[in-house]
Amino acid sequence: MSIQITGAGSSLPLRGADTSAVSTAKSGFADIMKSTIQQVNQAQNTGEQAIEKLNTGNADSLHEVMLAVEEADISLKMLVQMRNKALTAYEEVMRMQI
Repeated sequence: MSIQITGAGSSLPLRGADTSAVSTAKSGFADIMKSTIQQVNQAQNTGEQAIEKLNTGNADSLHEVMLAVEEADISLKMLVQMRNKALTAYEEVMRMQI
């Protein structure tokens, strides 16, 4: 799609919105990362709330508190590993010669 603007003797072609596969993948990756970070944050909050309930004596069982805390810990470790892999991939791309 090309839009022509006529003016002072020459026309200027304008490109439409970028709908290429790379652009789509970029936004998809960003959405996945945003969603993952939100899920990890929610797991961290749930773990903190479980610990608070345990401290105040409102927890149903120690088992449930430990599960919430471990889920938060594992999800945070997974996010850190995802970040490490993305950083490694970025560094590898930057080392490529054109």
